[in-house]
Amino acid sequence: MTDQSHDRSVVLIKEKGVVMNEDAIVARGLAYNYGDLLAVDHIDFEVGRGEILGFLGPNGAGKTTTVKMLTGQMKPKAGEAEILGYSVADNVREVQGKIGICFEETNLYEGMSARENLKLFARLFEVRSFDPEQLLDRVGLSGRGDDKVQNYSKGMKQRLMVARSILHRPEILFLDEPTDGLDPGSAESIRDVILEERERGASVFLTTHNMAEADKLSDRVAFLNQGRIVALDTPHNLKQEYGSRTLIAEIVDEDGELEKREITLDTEETPDLVRRLFAETKVSTVHSKEATLEDIFIDITGRGLTE
Repeated sequence: MTDQSHDRSVVLIKEKGVVMNEDAIVARGLAYNYGDLLAVDHIDFEVGRGEILGFLGPNGAGKTTTVKMLTGQMKPKAGEAEILGYSVADNVREVQGKIGICFEETNLYEGMSARENLKLFARLFEVRSFDPEQLLDRVGLSGRGDDKVQNYSKGMKQRLMVARSILHRPEILFLDEPTDGLDPGSAESIRDVILEERERGASVFLTTHNMAEADKLSDRVAFLNQGRIVALDTPHNLKQEYGSRTLIAEIVDEDGELEKREITLDTEETPDLVRRLFAETKVSTVHSKEATLEDIFIDITGRGLTE
């Protein structure tokens, strides 16, 4: 596993113009079991202030269980978690007042309107001044504030959950599959909100099995497989360490048909193979391709995200 030190996190965040004095999230030896099933297996990691950590893995890898332990909804069987310097186990109320949570399963008041849901949440967090219309517009629900939530689609409910999670300007956002089931336009609007919250200075703990999304958003990513962190680094560094770049060409064969050729880049043989490709064949198209996070996850774990 490639570990990222606290000092590395400081460098990452200072590059983005955010001063980080300490880690926002610290997990040490965090573990949880359901009977004989060890769902989270003594994991260690930190999340810097103003950093987005993508916590990646297939369904059942332990992502949601980790979030529930970090947010005080489940007590770890072993290890400890700190949020903004607070021990979660000893300071649940203080911690929950400083974080925002959006789970994949919605827990909204279905018989109330979207605006009423937001106003109720504002009262619970003692937020005296906020603009529900501005929040709804940020998540793509402009003009739908008076509609009852029971008439919302799954995607609309998910967007309202995101709006609710950022209403009180939390210092840390826990987002569990925030774009799952959304159409491309709605998903993009949520990604914009996540990046805006990071720019505001919030830390984001993002769980997802969508590797492309994590690549776009995350400062660092952790690969979780069967309850264990098997890799933790920046997307760039993981691609450099585990991935390979490939040159993909379509050539025209003797029968006039297109044939695909692939050449691995960055090897001693690459220059000669590329020279011969263009000298000995008729090249129709050519482009380069780098490994994706999903490719790397499969390479490290031997399994895909849907297994």
